[in-house]
Amino acid sequence: MHPMLNTAVKAARRAAAIINRASLDLDLIRVSTKGRRDFVTEVDRAAESAIIETLSTAYPQHAFLAEESGASQHGHEAEYTWIIDPLDGTTNFIHGFPQYAVSIGLRHRGQLTQAVVYDPTRNELFTASRGRGAFLDDRRIRVSRRSLLRESLIGTGFPFRQLEHLDEYVRMFKRITEATAGIRRPGAAALDLAYVAAGRLDGFWEFGLSPWDMAAGTLIIVEAGGLVSDFDGEENYLFTGNVVCGAPKVHEQLLALVQEVHRRGEPAGG
Repeated sequence: MHPMLNTAVKAARRAAAIINRASLDLDLIRVSTKGRRDFVTEVDRAAESAIIETLSTAYPQHAFLAEESGASQHGHEAEYTWIIDPLDGTTNFIHGFPQYAVSIGLRHRGQLTQAVVYDPTRNELFTASRGRGAFLDDRRIRVSRRSLLRESLIGTGFPFRQLEHLDEYVRMFKRITEATAGIRRPGAAALDLAYVAAGRLDGFWEFGLSPWDMAAGTLIIVEAGGLVSDFDGEENYLFTGNVVCGAPKVHEQLLALVQEVHRRGEPAGG
């Protein structure tokens, strides 16, 4: 395992220990809101602090882009930037719904190079290093072999932060539901992306994600043989927040449906 990836795994496990302890008594957790339907807890902050402390001790010159604390002061000048979501799926967590994860990605000179997505409820560790493949624990993983969208299970997430996109999203949801074997919305994008990499989902799309939602998961997909793009078919998803990904042939067909609705601004075929 790459030394930087090994450090990220240690940081993720340290954060997960905080999350697991807190999950034993959810009624005692203090919850506040960052925006409508966008929650943050003391657990998010404690987990993020543990991650940053672990990484900054090992790599004091590295920068950070984290969900709760934002960007570190030297973020624009640093060669390395850690992109962190200490608890992706906070709403699930505070309701006791066991679908959430720690997500840590490393960007080196603008390119994602290391990735960790750790599911503390199932003790599943998804990792990737650029050019070295993707793994679930110690087992190499690959995206699914499905080639037909009508046989595919697709993941998604509702644009809860950007309700102005809701009507367009509903049109996409309808069109994709008609064209696939089914859609799932578990509520933690980092895990959804890891599931695409492991072949549990054949594809995934969503509006309005943040970089920390996607950084680790998208690298894991690429290293597992999948494709990732924004709605224009380009690689600007970390900046646009819009993402389509999946097994290569599924990605192609899913992207075509997303574009059909997105570019027309009306129901496909309507």
